[in-house]
Amino acid sequence: MTQQNPSSLDTRPKNYLGSTFLFMGIFSTATIVGILLILGMLTTFKIRWKIGYIWCSIISWLTKVFCGLTYDVEGLDNVASNKAVVYLSNHQSAWETLALRKILPPHSVVVKRELLYLPIWGWALLTLKTIVINRKNQRGALKALLQQGSRYLNGGLSVLIFPEGTRVAVDDVVKFNVGGAMLAQKAGYPIIPVAHNAGHYWPRYSFIKYPGVIKIKIGPVIETVGRKPADINAEAEIWIRQALKEMK
Repeated sequence: MTQQNPSSLDTRPKNYLGSTFLFMGIFSTATIVGILLILGMLTTFKIRWKIGYIWCSIISWLTKVFCGLTYDVEGLDNVASNKAVVYLSNHQSAWETLALRKILPPHSVVVKRELLYLPIWGWALLTLKTIVINRKNQRGALKALLQQGSRYLNGGLSVLIFPEGTRVAVDDVVKFNVGGAMLAQKAGYPIIPVAHNAGHYWPRYSFIKYPGVIKIKIGPVIETVGRKPADINAEAEIWIRQALKEMK
């Protein structure tokens, strides 16, 4: 039986209050952490990543305390912290942009250029070896992804990509962009698919967060050497779609 969307079931006032407290916690701590990361340019990436990791852990704790929202991860044994890979994840909310920094080993994330316009917060993203792309220029975006992504992978740093390109509603299906598969194939690194149902509890563009347990599934390694990017991309997309069906 298909599980009902929790956001349509739980509209108690406490969810509004908890979401307000969470917003205040994110806003206040993000500013402090953003300044620390900018100052952290005088240190190493390892230290800056640790600062970001601690902040994401704090937000995870605040989300649990104020909103009753936690998560459960399956498949962590597929992740090797000492091997660079390309992670491909579905994108349903803002939750995974924070949580995956805590769950996965250090990595670079592909983000849209507009995020850099945010004072302090956007600037801080650049300190974490972020790959910035201009989505209005597809050719330029792909070039930036391949060049910067290859450099980070060859340096031992994994790359996280949301191939749908933007946050997608829970029941919508958007074809995966092939850029992530092209990067993995060109650089000669494997892909690990990641699926989650965060959109049920932390809906896109919604202020209200809902109690429950977000499910995350990390899939097996998808080899890329000697394969076509389109075939690699299709395999990752099929795995993620199937994993999402199993979460319902």
